[in-house]
Amino acid sequence: MEAFPEIADHGLIGDLQTVALVSTGGSIDWFCAPRFDSPTMFAALLDREKGGFFRIHALADDVRIRQMYFPQTAVLITRFMSSAGVGEVIDFMPVADEPRIATARRIIVRAVRVVRGELTFRLECRPRFDYGRSAHTATSSDNGVLFADDTTSAALHGVPADALVDGDVDLEFTLGAGDLRIFAFETEPRGEPRDIGRARGNRLFRETVAFWRDWIGRSGYSGRWREDVERSAMVLKLLQYAPSGALVAAPTAALPEQLGGVRNWDYRYTWIRDASFSVYSLLALGYEEEAIAFSLWTADRVSEAVGESSGPLKIMYRIDGSSDLEELTLDHFEGYAGSTPVHIGNGAADQLQLDIYGEALDALSIAEDHHPIGHPGWVKLVGILDWLADNWDQPDEGVWETRGGRKDFTYGRIMCWVAFDRAITIARERSRPAPLERWITTRDAIYEQVFTKSWNPERKAFTQHPGTDVVDAITLLMPLVGMISPQDPMWLSTLDVIGEELVTDSLVYRYNPSASPDGLPGEEGTFSLCSFFYVCALTDAGRLDEAQYAFEKMLTYGNHVGLFAEEIDPAGLQLGNFPQAFTHLALIRAAIALDAALTAQSATNRKAAR
Repeated sequence: MEAFPEIADHGLIGDLQTVALVSTGGSIDWFCAPRFDSPTMFAALLDREKGGFFRIHALADDVRIRQMYFPQTAVLITRFMSSAGVGEVIDFMPVADEPRIATARRIIVRAVRVVRGELTFRLECRPRFDYGRSAHTATSSDNGVLFADDTTSAALHGVPADALVDGDVDLEFTLGAGDLRIFAFETEPRGEPRDIGRARGNRLFRETVAFWRDWIGRSGYSGRWREDVERSAMVLKLLQYAPSGALVAAPTAALPEQLGGVRNWDYRYTWIRDASFSVYSLLALGYEEEAIAFSLWTADRVSEAVGESSGPLKIMYRIDGSSDLEELTLDHFEGYAGSTPVHIGNGAADQLQLDIYGEALDALSIAEDHHPIGHPGWVKLVGILDWLADNWDQPDEGVWETRGGRKDFTYGRIMCWVAFDRAITIARERSRPAPLERWITTRDAIYEQVFTKSWNPERKAFTQHPGTDVVDAITLLMPLVGMISPQDPMWLSTLDVIGEELVTDSLVYRYNPSASPDGLPGEEGTFSLCSFFYVCALTDAGRLDEAQYAFEKMLTYGNHVGLFAEEIDPAGLQLGNFPQAFTHLALIRAAIALDAALTAQSATNRKAAR
């Protein structure tokens, strides 16, 4: 049995309603359909035998493999190079003419060509429906195979009838220089399996390339790290569900934060927390349509106010805005590298995390100039803030969704301050009716608590919660949200303590689990979101040489096509769900801030030299 590939040994393709992960070995190891949070059809990342996969690879003994994106697109090319020849597998998912209309039909196109010499390839297509829990039938025809279970169907186009073996497809074929063969995996297909043909395959390729180049051409960023920023922007676009505007935290489930450990969560949902960070990064790049779509999705959740134990808002939702996220385990899956339990759904959905109210208000305030909140939404918002005014000063589970009990987490207080600060600003600037006196009094009370109780004079730092000397990397957001000046001595000393305690070679741990028990066994890697926010903090503090060095080092931890998982272990191994939107939006924010600061510094130096 083959070993699991590294999590980072994958590229990402998608069509704005779901994605697929393609390994450097030419295997589609993850694919949910028809949308991000649907059951898997290919899940070899979680079980090599029961998960299912779709692999195309060259059989040469001396083959070397490289993977790249077709420039400025989400078209992935896996190259197989040997003494016998050089071949490529070109993978992409065509984007529908109207991607905002939800459909059940998804298409993965896999074009195989040889550019030099001659190569023999093997194709193995082993779909496993409903997380490998549902048996399927398979029927062949002259041009492909139709797979089906009781509720779902899929077709593999472009293979002969005799390629069907025991319910799966197994095919070997040889191509010479200039030859091209096109296969397509289609969910809920229209009609019988068919031969895709060179003309139609080339047309789909050209249309997909044109879509992505047109989209990336609208980016307003032209700074020092353009390629990295554009790839991160494309990741965010790929992870945004076009029909609703919601952005999934990551497209995968149960990839471990520690190999063999139990911290294996499902990230295929949309966190309120991601809203403000995503809206900021998208607007900063000029992607107003995507930013507004997400802010409107957030506004709808504010208007619905369906939360219960979590307050009026839940911390996360499905991409369609529904809130059924029951957490289950897939006991029949072995888990990535033996990491169990394999979770789907997310039991943290009903946790009380007070910071989400600040993030929601921050997102709405950022988007206010582009799409103002209407009267019904404002009325709902006032009601939510009334609730928050009564409830901000209570323990919560905290930003990291720990399962070690509620505490008076500092970050929750910081973001409650943001909620009232942004609401006050909107009310004043838009002349909205609001209980301003109460909001101001509450905002100021939160400020006083943070600066008195969360400040530890012995550590000379803001700590994770009052009464502890443990620092938390999420505090790096304190100056970014405007609660403290990045030049304030209290902040600068906090930054120093975070650097000493949580930073190693530019990598930043969220917190120290041994010093601040989180209710879970085991350890975790460094958190890449925090690593890029550390760059932001260094930049705003004027420590530009340190910031640039840390940023450049962080880029070396990305994978071969510039993608980042949630975490990185001390050996540089990417861990957790992959790729993570949070990491890529933080990369964008750090790149924009650092580039602007370096440009300003260069202008100042040139002026001084005159």
